[in-house]
Amino acid sequence: NNNNTARFDAARRVAIFGGTHGNEMSGVTLVNLWMQNSAEIQRKGLEIKPFITNPKAVEKCVRYVDTDLNRAFTQENLSATGGDELPYEVQRAQEINRMFGPKGSAEAYDVIFDLHNTTSNMGCTLILESSKDAFNLQMMNYIKKAFAPASCLVLLNEHPLLKYSTSRSVAKHPVGMEVGPQPQGVLRSNIFEAMRVILKHALDFISLFNEGMEFPPCTVEVFRVLERMDYPRDANGNIIAMVHPNLQDCDWEPLNPGDPMFQTFDGKTIHYQGSSTVYPTFINEAAYYEKQQAFVTTRRETLAASAISKTTK
Repeated sequence: NNNNTARFDAARRVAIFGGTHGNEMSGVTLVNLWMQNSAEIQRKGLEIKPFITNPKAVEKCVRYVDTDLNRAFTQENLSATGGDELPYEVQRAQEINRMFGPKGSAEAYDVIFDLHNTTSNMGCTLILESSKDAFNLQMMNYIKKAFAPASCLVLLNEHPLLKYSTSRSVAKHPVGMEVGPQPQGVLRSNIFEAMRVILKHALDFISLFNEGMEFPPCTVEVFRVLERMDYPRDANGNIIAMVHPNLQDCDWEPLNPGDPMFQTFDGKTIHYQGSSTVYPTFINEAAYYEKQQAFVTTRRETLAASAISKTTK
């Protein structure tokens, strides 16, 4: 019965973004490498474009220059007038939208992989922006199986208030890749290799799909973003506690009501007051201090993906 098979056009145009944050070195280095020699990422019938999204930030080895590029792809920014007066990253967002989008249009790139590093102990994570995207769910299932026995987790962020306007969101199928732990501005060989291998599997999947392989229905375990947890602060907004040693580096491990969460500077423990068990991630991420975020909580879910196959033309 083919009725339940989701059909997608062949994914011919694929971009690989590095340097969306200029101090996340795995993506910066891989993309620079592939811009010099793309043999490793070439696949038959695919047009693959490795691209440095925020060159000024890469040059300075900072996350961004004026504003976070990975939050800049709002309709408001993409249609803003003001040219050179606009913040640098807003100008870049418009340029990227012109090259790889326009966002939401039929002309947009089929797939964009956006390569990120985290200072948190998250291991290998794929970021999914829609639980309804059967193509991305099937891809992530394929990557997880190919990457086994090593683990690659899926973070689903479609929270109406907490999801943000990413660089990759200009594509029909946006895929975030988040590999850590790695300090900002640092290149660690194990993190670099893991990212490289995950991307290889992802491109293999697209290649097989384009060649006409059908992928049967599957289920994918995901961690759905629930809420953002801030550090305890005083009346002036200064942080008054740190991530508790029992929670530090325990990304994806269950946090139960009553578990230690923060430790004040005078040694007192602050416990998690939630009503149910959650799975924290992005714990103590360096880049999120400015965003008033100590970690995010997630709920573990199983998503069903329909069978997929290529539209026959």
